[in-house]
Amino acid sequence: MPILNVKVSQPASAKLVHDISETLLELTTRILRKRRDLTSIAIDFVPQDNWVVGGSTLAAQGRNSVYFDIKVVDGTNTKDEKAQYIHESFAAFDKLLGNLHPESYIYVHDVRAEAYGFGGQTQEYRYIKAKP
Repeated sequence: MPILNVKVSQPASAKLVHDISETLLELTTRILRKRRDLTSIAIDFVPQDNWVVGGSTLAAQGRNSVYFDIKVVDGTNTKDEKAQYIHESFAAFDKLLGNLHPESYIYVHDVRAEAYGFGGQTQEYRYIKAKP
């Protein structure tokens, strides 16, 4: 945990998968203090002709875009950490993709511990189980 769902307006490539995943792993562990070994990332590649901003495709605008969301347990990150994460992630994707459209979105979902988990156990269960 956490899980990130990423969409980028680029053709799929092993290099881009590597660069995106390493960038997000670094940001997620450094800023949000999440464990690298429990972080999952799914990346979708969307052709620029299929991504529309303001009624015009990214291809027509000569721009790139990214959308990603990350789910974290509510209360585990501060407003400042989330703001820093969004800021640095946008800058990183501008560097990775080039000419990033300002209408690129990053969404940090705060989810309830009793409604979120992995391996068949909620985060709330893990919290309670860890208590002495």
